[in-house]
Amino acid sequence: MKASFYTLGCKLNYAETASLQRQFKERGFDIVPFSEPSDVCIINTCSVTERADREARQIVRRAMRTSPEAFVAVVGCYAQLDPETIASIDGVDMVLGASEKFRVFDFAGSFQKFSAPKVFVGSIETANDFGPAYSGGVDDRTRAFLKVQDGCDFNCAFCTIPLARGESRSQSIEACVTQARHLVEMGYKEIILTGVNVGDFGKKEDRSFIQLLTALDGVDGIERIRVSSIEPNLLTEELIDTWLGSKKVCDHFHIPLQSGTDEILRKMRRRYTTDYYHRLIHSIRSKSPQAGIGVDVIVGFPGETEAIFQESFNFIHELPVSYLHVFTYSERPNTPSVNYPGRIEPRVRYSHSDSLRVVGQMKRSAFHQSQRGKILPVLIEGTIENNTLSGYTNNYVRVTVPYHPSLENVIAMARIGEFTGEHCEGEVVSVASAPSVIIPKPSIPIISSAVFKGVL
Repeated sequence: MKASFYTLGCKLNYAETASLQRQFKERGFDIVPFSEPSDVCIINTCSVTERADREARQIVRRAMRTSPEAFVAVVGCYAQLDPETIASIDGVDMVLGASEKFRVFDFAGSFQKFSAPKVFVGSIETANDFGPAYSGGVDDRTRAFLKVQDGCDFNCAFCTIPLARGESRSQSIEACVTQARHLVEMGYKEIILTGVNVGDFGKKEDRSFIQLLTALDGVDGIERIRVSSIEPNLLTEELIDTWLGSKKVCDHFHIPLQSGTDEILRKMRRRYTTDYYHRLIHSIRSKSPQAGIGVDVIVGFPGETEAIFQESFNFIHELPVSYLHVFTYSERPNTPSVNYPGRIEPRVRYSHSDSLRVVGQMKRSAFHQSQRGKILPVLIEGTIENNTLSGYTNNYVRVTVPYHPSLENVIAMARIGEFTGEHCEGEVVSVASAPSVIIPKPSIPIISSAVFKGVL
């Protein structure tokens, strides 16, 4: 039988989908692209915004057009939060909640279409299992996602994640290390630590995120460790020093801000002030001037008047960060902010979002241009596009280099060139990590013979 998968949302969802794919492969299924006909379709959903809900419904309908006789199972956050709506979509056979999503084979039987959709969604208060997940073994990616934490105890006013994933819980350090070693054995060079709130790692087991980083830092074969995102109030000076003091942990921070005003931060139930955030960013920048720093921002939260937005805009504009992820506020059912006064008209939300996205583009361009002329390590990925390969630097600058098969899944030292608006052009000058045999091809003039010195 053939199985296809579609993932919406965050890196954590991708790690969990990869684990589901492994379950199917171990039971003899062929994994095929979602665009191809299959016998089983698994859709892993997100529910951060109303748009994510809408897209999930569209994906279900797309699955039915491609594979009208397929057994369709919908899992993930949207499945936990609104299973009845999903079950009402024509063609859906099964809906699995947070505690049930890794037990597809317990509920699906022989994967023959049900006469009526079945819903297996327990109360989120009982969701205390972890559900280990890591990507790898399904495709040829050079970077793997490793789930180290799940759930959240913060209860921000706009967020559905605690409702969809439950309380904060973590995998043991020993299990994380074991899975990381497995990923190294599979050939992965970079491991991305994922979770809902990774900085909260281990707090209920008297362990810490610093201890996890230190343990993973000692795993032979890991060349890079990247942290997907971390809350600002959990990013202590001790953690920053450990982070930057490691030769493996990337100089790349993704730190949600959400608003540049204290008034909105209080309404959002965030756990820091703009002054704290400002000092945090400048502390990182002073210790690592070349660090990549990404910021999440929500625009159009209730009560964000024109004057408050301008204050937030100015605060963000002055931050020495590398890029922005701008989200337009979306009312989510059963969250406190749904009932807040001062609702912002959608057209104003979108206009303000567009303004901040321009700032984000300017910051991204300036940061990429500041890397021009530097020679930086780039982990080259295997996807070929326009006869080039691309990869990311330690500080999260995307770089393209001319294609050569021996460069796939190696760390190459590249001279950073012009920023094109999407990536920086690069010239490989040496190879930091490579297979034991590399055969150069003179048909690629931009790569000098120095690339292969000491490798043959």
